[in-house]
Amino acid sequence: MFYEVVYIVRQEASASHVEAVTNEIAELIKSHGGEIAKTEFCGLRTLAYPIKKSRKGYYVLLNISLPAENIGELERLFRLHEDVIRSLIVKVDELDNRPSALMRREVNKPARGE
Repeated sequence: MFYEVVYIVRQEASASHVEAVTNEIAELIKSHGGEIAKTEFCGLRTLAYPIKKSRKGYYVLLNISLPAENIGELERLFRLHEDVIRSLIVKVDELDNRPSALMRREVNKPARGE
């Protein structure tokens, strides 16, 4: 099964800590028979509304393949992890290797004053 996983790490974390959280999640996925096809660090972004008193967060997107019976364990890890303030796991038909919509918007964003 193919999944897109997006999670938000609290704003107080450093970029290296966000990478450490991602490595921890990647190890869990690999230990349960999954593979990671793509990892995107979308950076620190303003949230649409405060989550757990945070107004900003680091967004990370993973494209993974993982047996369906192991998704519950991944969701449990996100709920228990103190640095992850929100997560979303979506089942997809196939994995997309193109940049995500978040990253494409940054590239196509016009400069100020144009």
